[in-house]
Amino acid sequence: MNRLIKKWAALISAVSVTAASMPATVQVTAADTVFPFYIEGEDLEGADLWTSIYENKIPDYSGEGFAYLTNGALSFNVTVPEDGMYQLNVRGAQILSEEGRMQTVTINGVEYSKTVPYYKEWTDIDFGVVRMKAGENEISFINKYGYMAIDSVTLSKAVFPDVTQADSATCDPDATPETKALMKYLHSVYGKHVLSGQQEIYGGGHSVETTIRYDAAQDKCIDSDGKEYEIDRDSVAEDKDGNKFYWHCSDEKRTYTYNEQNRNYKYDYYDQEFDYCAELSGGKYPAIRGFDFMNYNPLYGWEDGTTERAIEWVKERGGIATACWHINIPTDFASYELGDAVDWTKCTYKNGTDFVVANAYKEGTKENAYFDMCIEDLAEQFLILQENGVPLLWRPFHEAEGNGGADGKGAWFWWSQEGAEVYKNLWNYLYDELTNEYGVHNLIWEQNLYAWSDESALWYSGDDKVDIVGFDKYDTVYNRHDGLTSGPNYDCNSNVYWSLYNYTKGKKMAAITENSTIPSVSNITTENAMWLYFCTWYDNGQDNFISGDNYNDASAVKEMYESDLCITLDELPEDLYTSGGTSIEPTTKPEATTKPVGDAVYGDANCDGVVTIADATAIYQALGNSDKYSLSEKGLLNADCCDAGGGLTAADAIAIQKLDAKLITALPITE
Repeated sequence: MNRLIKKWAALISAVSVTAASMPATVQVTAADTVFPFYIEGEDLEGADLWTSIYENKIPDYSGEGFAYLTNGALSFNVTVPEDGMYQLNVRGAQILSEEGRMQTVTINGVEYSKTVPYYKEWTDIDFGVVRMKAGENEISFINKYGYMAIDSVTLSKAVFPDVTQADSATCDPDATPETKALMKYLHSVYGKHVLSGQQEIYGGGHSVETTIRYDAAQDKCIDSDGKEYEIDRDSVAEDKDGNKFYWHCSDEKRTYTYNEQNRNYKYDYYDQEFDYCAELSGGKYPAIRGFDFMNYNPLYGWEDGTTERAIEWVKERGGIATACWHINIPTDFASYELGDAVDWTKCTYKNGTDFVVANAYKEGTKENAYFDMCIEDLAEQFLILQENGVPLLWRPFHEAEGNGGADGKGAWFWWSQEGAEVYKNLWNYLYDELTNEYGVHNLIWEQNLYAWSDESALWYSGDDKVDIVGFDKYDTVYNRHDGLTSGPNYDCNSNVYWSLYNYTKGKKMAAITENSTIPSVSNITTENAMWLYFCTWYDNGQDNFISGDNYNDASAVKEMYESDLCITLDELPEDLYTSGGTSIEPTTKPEATTKPVGDAVYGDANCDGVVTIADATAIYQALGNSDKYSLSEKGLLNADCCDAGGGLTAADAIAIQKLDAKLITALPITE
């Protein structure tokens, strides 16, 4: 039997189509591509035929042997009818590195990479969901690291599960009513819309100089236009020359602080990024505001007004608050005396310190005593929020894995430097202390994860202590799928989205908890990666994440904020924190218009009396080449099972695949 006939035999087996329904031998060309598409490794362009890797035998290969990725690329071409997403799987092995080895596949030159573990037997390796353009596409395994054995490759239409089945209840059963209502609202929009978000600058904010000066002769604070400001008489002071001044004055907008160097007043502008977004989009502000509680700590406790701004954002402006925690530890923890004040320059939240993380949750240790002080300071602020009816999307110990690996060697922050197990114990300790010791119940717990390899899932803290999983999207020219080498990277990172889905078995909503470039509307919708929200990081003068055109083109920000996909501050429901937005009429889709089909079975495209994956294949074949693979009149009626009455489309085949995967229970369905 020649290779071409074997290729078709394998394809027929893969899609459960009998040999009788297929031609015995057909020259497969790009124009004739049907899905699932199957190809033997040895048939890849550029492949040599291997039956062993030198003295190492890997038995039970299909076909005549397999391909081994060494020096050159191994590729094949397929043609697809429209821009869309496809699942790529390899039956492969990797015996070179027991630590795992990075492998890279390109789709039309755009790279997708993953670490393939040590596999000494043929194993199904999920290369994820990849995007292909309408027309001909080249899929190529390239030897960046290589040395992977490929027995066969399968490419199929991606079937997306129903993400709205994620948990709608908080992991804390005693969550406050406002917190439960917020969780209910988030669940109601998940999979349908994306909430807009923006991180505020922490610390002193963006410092803005003014022309306000203290006029001692008139005993007034006045600016260059003659406007007078109210003086805080309790803030009186003297400069080094003995001149009286006041530290603070105010108007109807804000409070101003005296600048001793310039002898004028300035203010901290925390709304800079938010006003920028509104100016671009006709007054639309982000729905979510990001905060950081790093300055409430035992070392240099600095009241920067974070708690008050969070209350104002939620209670007065009707927004949603999220927060991270760049909690600091002394750089030299061994010489630190508990309770001592430490200059912030001698503190760090980065890794590589002498702080023993595993001791932080062990009673009787110095680390535990210090960490308990951190939690006490944090709980004080959270209880203020709770008393004011303010729930918080709480994201501690973010970017857990860092550059990858369960051992913590890739960690960026101290809380991850001892690996996944210690990290999870630390997470559990924080959860238990805040929830059970301090009675903090206004938190929706978010955990930051990555998708570098299969080990990434080992950082997940578990369904009972996590409500939302998140990904921080900082893309570079080395991590983009648009083929460009500069400019904003509008990737929606759908491969990460579906990895997070798999980590949690679909139980948790997924969000882009930080980002540089906002994903584009078209990428999110085409790739079906409906992140719960995005939250662009603040401008810092060097990296202007929202206003810098190297990260976000102004027109793209405007398009997102004004799109039907995106929810902005003005679109949040008034009863968000009471009923979770239930007073807003939900968007409903019209019922499917059905037509009489007699005793037909919806989805039974090949009219064999049952609905299987073979019916989906029959539909794809008919759409791709109706002259060769036509359906009968009854088969056409049966196959029209998605938006019945609209005619045969790829959506009908996808509906059958969903039924086969038990993602739906019956046909027809309405999209």
